[in-house]
Amino acid sequence: MSHDSPPRGVSASQPLGDIRRPSSLDQIGLGFMCGLEIHQQLATGKLHSRMPSRLFDLKIEEIPAQWNRNNRRLRATQGEGGRVDVAARFEARRNRSFVYVQSPNAGLIEMDEAPPLGHDSKAIDATLTIAAMMDAKPVPVLQVMRKTVVDGSNTSGFQRTTLVATDGILMTETGEVGIDVICLEEDSARKLDTRSTEHGEVVIYTLDRLGVPLVEIATAPDVQSPEHAKETALALGTLLRDTRMVRRGLGTIRQDLNVSLACGDRVEIKGCQDLDWIPRIIRLEMARQLHLYRLANDLRQEANLPELPTDRRDDQIPTENRVAKAASARIPMQLHEVTGLFANCSSKMVTDSLARGASVKAVILPGFANRIGSKEMDEENAQLPRLGRELASAAKLAGVAGIFHSDELPAYGIEATEVEAIRSGLDLAEADAFVLCVAPEWQADLALESVITRARKAYQRIPQEVRNVVIRKGSPEDGTTTAMRPLPGGARMYPETDIPTLTLEEQRWSDIQANLPLNREQRRDRLTAYEISQNQIEALIGAELDDVFATALEGGPCGCPPLPAKATASALLDNTREQIAEGTGRTAEDVPWPVLTLSLHAREQGVITREGIVPMARTLWQNGPSHSETEFENRLEWFTTQAEEAGFTPADTSAVADAVKAVITSRADFITERGMAAVGPLMGMVMAELGGSADGALVSQILREKISEILKD
Repeated sequence: MSHDSPPRGVSASQPLGDIRRPSSLDQIGLGFMCGLEIHQQLATGKLHSRMPSRLFDLKIEEIPAQWNRNNRRLRATQGEGGRVDVAARFEARRNRSFVYVQSPNAGLIEMDEAPPLGHDSKAIDATLTIAAMMDAKPVPVLQVMRKTVVDGSNTSGFQRTTLVATDGILMTETGEVGIDVICLEEDSARKLDTRSTEHGEVVIYTLDRLGVPLVEIATAPDVQSPEHAKETALALGTLLRDTRMVRRGLGTIRQDLNVSLACGDRVEIKGCQDLDWIPRIIRLEMARQLHLYRLANDLRQEANLPELPTDRRDDQIPTENRVAKAASARIPMQLHEVTGLFANCSSKMVTDSLARGASVKAVILPGFANRIGSKEMDEENAQLPRLGRELASAAKLAGVAGIFHSDELPAYGIEATEVEAIRSGLDLAEADAFVLCVAPEWQADLALESVITRARKAYQRIPQEVRNVVIRKGSPEDGTTTAMRPLPGGARMYPETDIPTLTLEEQRWSDIQANLPLNREQRRDRLTAYEISQNQIEALIGAELDDVFATALEGGPCGCPPLPAKATASALLDNTREQIAEGTGRTAEDVPWPVLTLSLHAREQGVITREGIVPMARTLWQNGPSHSETEFENRLEWFTTQAEEAGFTPADTSAVADAVKAVITSRADFITERGMAAVGPLMGMVMAELGGSADGALVSQILREKISEILKD
């Protein structure tokens, strides 16, 4: 079958495109549609428990022994509509149990042993601010909903989410992108490990992240191209950061892509962390949908079934029901025990698994020979789409490492004699294919049942599902995706009865609209008024320090007089707060800004030396009077006294000159030998002579002047 044309015997009106060159695919001709979902953690406390949103960056082996652990097993139940959500039903069949590690910021609410509290007020304000910046319309009453989740990432079996606003607009250079909904929801627990047992998988979660507020922003399908998707994600991320109300760092923002072609269907792709990969991920998904559409028509032609329309809107339910029935008849839910055929297998993986009590099971796929595919690379160095990866993805959801199929055998230590034995034992025709799974019997059965279900779907349009970008060592391996679970349906959402509705007061919305944060251009314009470089402007905005910088130059916080621009920019960009926090057991974010600004003011006023900024700021932070309770002048007086006692009061110019003269006299030969290169080594000697009480810049200046005079003579 050609990679850029329909199968033989299929109508010439079928969509064109070469899947070997994904970047050449025509999004307009293929009926491309795309939207984004952004999930961003807010810099507030947890949404419904009043616990702090601190995250503990610990691996499973680093978890303290004293942290409690609780075992749970979750089951899918009917929603209020009387239906069980398809995604929940699927997860429940995976036979998994869960262990929850209770971190210090997880209490009874996180353990689902106490009712939730109302919304965190700051999280509501942050979400409303984001909505106002996109000119969205807030809903008058905030109703918390439960969204069924049975993968274990929520102890309660559901995630709480609240619709906050709808119908907004995001401006991008390519064009406007509609914002369908803005929601406020709880983040999920963080997975630490997955372990396989004889009775099923055990998944271990930590609860530090559970309940952290997330703002979810879903765009309309207005994204015009794969490149526009990247542009939209960047614009959304910039807007969110401009609020100064969101968390920063790896994992605090997640981008999901909703992608479809007319000949395919909507899939949600998760794991798009690197914005530069978004266009590639989308184009590879386009190639996958095009390939699987062609494969469906190839299988239909072989089975003498009606052709699949080029546009899903033209699907006829009676026809598709007939095809589904025919596919089920052709591929019955029948598993075959073939363990005995592998008694002398040379595959180490197979023999090791059999030694642990595993079984080898097989299923027959009539008419699938040479249609499952083997690993090939496209012209852009990504894996070509193939049915084999779809079948393997389905099997892996049962927890198995993978499957073997006849299109890629003999290989992996399974030899031709064993392949022939299987074909003979299963009485396969030349056009038939088979799939093997080596695992504990219960797991192999579940995996191959999933394979059969997915193989039946190969006769029809691709299933709506959630997919994940292939990840290795923190980066996409090639941008292809694997299946995670079916796309959730409407049955997963129902009202939360433990939390009262919250009426949005008109005054609250008006106050937020009247006090919106500056956008990126406004921030640049503000900083250009100060005498700092363009690089410093971009660095301050990128580090989200421009508000602090502007406040410091305008006077404050807490009564501090205005500071000079260049010195303040340097102090902020040199990670001074990180240095202050070093050795205290706390983080830079814990250091109050008034501690730093008072120290900078003291340096500018000659109260302390440059070298004293960090140690004196640390002293003020840990032992000094509170900036919220003490007048600025009183704090400065305390600071001055402490600096004198610690030896950080600057020596006067005459004292520095005397110390320089003494050092130069004792090292005259060294100066003659090294010239101006002697400045560096002699700096340390002068500073030691002054006991650390001199300003390094002043010492350097006088030392250079004196050495220059000696060298001229």
